[in-house]
Amino acid sequence: MTFAALVESKEMLETVIASFVAGIGVTFAFSVAIWGVGRFADLSRGERPLAAAGALTVAGLALAVVGAALVFAIIVMTSK
Repeated sequence: MTFAALVESKEMLETVIASFVAGIGVTFAFSVAIWGVGRFADLSRGERPLAAAGALTVAGLALAVVGAALVFAIIVMTSK
Protein backbone atom coordinates (compact mmCIF):
# COMPACT_ATOMS: atom_id res chain seq x y z
CA MET A 1 0.00 0.00 0.00
CA THR A 2 1.46 3.34 -1.00
CA PHE A 3 1.34 6.60 0.86
CA ALA A 4 -0.80 8.12 -1.91
CA ALA A 5 -3.47 5.52 -1.22
CA LEU A 6 -3.59 6.46 2.46
CA VAL A 7 -3.79 10.23 2.03
CA GLU A 8 -6.19 11.94 -0.31
CA SER A 9 -4.21 14.88 -1.61
CA LYS A 10 -7.19 16.98 -2.72
CA GLU A 11 -8.80 16.92 0.72
CA MET A 12 -5.43 17.52 2.37
CA LEU A 13 -4.80 20.58 0.17
CA GLU A 14 -8.28 21.93 0.93
CA THR A 15 -7.63 21.51 4.66
CA VAL A 16 -4.28 23.29 4.48
CA ILE A 17 -5.73 26.20 2.49
CA ALA A 18 -8.77 26.52 4.76
CA SER A 19 -6.66 26.50 7.92
CA PHE A 20 -4.30 29.11 6.48
CA VAL A 21 -7.14 31.42 5.41
CA ALA A 22 -8.97 30.96 8.72
CA GLY A 23 -5.84 31.58 10.75
CA ILE A 24 -4.95 34.76 8.91
CA GLY A 25 -8.56 35.98 8.78
CA VAL A 26 -9.33 35.47 12.47
CA THR A 27 -6.00 36.99 13.48
CA PHE A 28 -6.67 40.02 11.30
CA ALA A 29 -10.21 40.44 12.66
CA PHE A 30 -8.99 40.25 16.25
CA SER A 31 -6.25 42.79 15.55
CA VAL A 32 -8.86 45.15 14.09
CA ALA A 33 -10.89 44.72 17.29
CA ILE A 34 -7.86 45.61 19.41
CA TRP A 35 -7.18 48.63 17.19
CA GLY A 36 -10.81 49.75 17.51
CA VAL A 37 -10.75 49.55 21.30
CA GLY A 38 -7.48 51.48 21.40
CA ARG A 39 -8.81 54.19 19.10
CA PHE A 40 -11.99 54.35 21.17
CA ALA A 41 -9.97 54.99 24.31
CA ASP A 42 -7.84 57.67 22.62
CA LEU A 43 -10.78 59.42 21.00
CA SER A 44 -12.84 59.32 24.19
CA ARG A 45 -10.08 61.10 26.07
CA GLY A 46 -9.82 63.64 23.26
CA GLU A 47 -13.52 64.42 23.60
CA ARG A 48 -14.45 63.23 20.11
CA PRO A 49 -17.54 61.17 20.89
CA LEU A 50 -18.71 60.54 17.31
CA ALA A 51 -15.34 59.24 16.17
CA ALA A 52 -15.05 57.21 19.38
CA ALA A 53 -18.43 55.62 18.69
CA GLY A 54 -17.28 54.74 15.17
CA ALA A 55 -14.13 53.09 16.50
CA LEU A 56 -16.17 51.17 19.05
CA THR A 57 -18.53 50.02 16.29
CA VAL A 58 -15.60 48.76 14.25
CA ALA A 59 -14.29 46.89 17.30
CA GLY A 60 -17.70 45.36 17.94
CA LEU A 61 -18.08 44.20 14.34
CA ALA A 62 -14.60 42.70 14.38
CA LEU A 63 -15.36 40.82 17.60
CA ALA A 64 -18.59 39.58 16.03
CA VAL A 65 -16.57 38.19 13.11
CA VAL A 66 -14.22 36.41 15.52
CA GLY A 67 -17.20 34.99 17.42
CA ALA A 68 -18.85 33.83 14.20
CA ALA A 69 -15.64 32.11 13.14
CA LEU A 70 -15.48 30.29 16.48
CA VAL A 71 -19.10 29.15 16.22
CA PHE A 72 -18.55 28.02 12.63
CA ALA A 73 -15.44 26.08 13.65
CA ILE A 74 -17.28 24.32 16.47
CA ILE A 75 -20.15 23.41 14.14
CA VAL A 76 -17.77 22.02 11.53
CA MET A 77 -15.82 19.98 14.11
CA THR A 78 -18.91 18.47 15.72
CA SER A 79 -20.63 17.61 12.43
CA LYS A 80 -17.91 15.22 11.23
